[in-house]
Amino acid sequence: MARAAAVTSTTPRPGEPDRMAATNRSGAVLSRLQLLVTRKLDGLLQGDYAGLLPGPGSEAGESREYRPGDDVRRMDWPVTARTTTPHVRRTVADRELETWLAVDLSASLDFGTSRWLKRDVVIAAAAAITHLTVRGGNRIGAVVGSGGDAPVPRRGRRPAPPAGPGRLVRLPARSGRKEAQGLLRAIAGTEIRPGRGDLGALIDMLNRPPRRRGVAVVVSDFLAPPAQWARPLRKLRVRQDVLAIEVVDPRELELPDVGVLPVIDPETGELHEVQTADPSLRHRYAAAAAAQRAEISAALRAAGAAHLRLRTDRDWLLDMVRFVAAQRHARTRGTTR
Repeated sequence: MARAAAVTSTTPRPGEPDRMAATNRSGAVLSRLQLLVTRKLDGLLQGDYAGLLPGPGSEAGESREYRPGDDVRRMDWPVTARTTTPHVRRTVADRELETWLAVDLSASLDFGTSRWLKRDVVIAAAAAITHLTVRGGNRIGAVVGSGGDAPVPRRGRRPAPPAGPGRLVRLPARSGRKEAQGLLRAIAGTEIRPGRGDLGALIDMLNRPPRRRGVAVVVSDFLAPPAQWARPLRKLRVRQDVLAIEVVDPRELELPDVGVLPVIDPETGELHEVQTADPSLRHRYAAAAAAQRAEISAALRAAGAAHLRLRTDRDWLLDMVRFVAAQRHARTRGTTR
């Protein structure tokens, strides 16, 4: 495809103004986020190079006999077989932490009814985590997923098309603030594609190839069925400390009384007209939404992931600061979560 500089016509191509506006908006959002995150996080959360969820070192050390309470995942089976006594492998703490982001930018994230779009909160969370981890030579990388094939608008309750892998992009882990800014620009510049992606496939990209122990952060609204992503998340937790950041809009939890409301699913194209003046319908919607969020929380808890919920109608940075402070307070008391 020819570069834009080679185009001599002054007439913009179809969709080009929208892409340029989105690019300019993403750049402005990143500039504001950099100032906001630096001002509020610097001096408040300093002192721990490992960032949000530091784990033990990944370098293999000496073996010692197993003691009750040791992590069985660190069993040294060759030594155990030779001595017939259970042994565990010690690890040597290393100063360099590797953090990986799994950023879900499926079509359902291009939605918001409050101060922010859900997409804005996703990018903001990625910026805050990058700021917290990319210091002291730590490296950060990302895998980014967007939607699949474009849906065909439909009415009624017809079956939704099967989920596809969508577009999955891997951004290699690098150290340095300049590289981290480039990573954030690449995430913010990712086009949200219509259609339904596969959150499980996105998370599974962090499992291949196997990586040394570090931190994995999954940022999504987790609206895909837990059966799709719970198993890859449990697999990821075997070797990584996992943080799941769930992004929620208040209209996903309850409906306002605004009369007839046309609603379209951006992932499947299904179109419904909802009579929000019906109090029983609003009650059923709120109950179903609460049950869905409880199912998501239970799946994350069963996978062993730390869970942070950010809302588009709240101060996401304050919620993140409180979460980090609570994590560090728990570690000083000898607990992990």
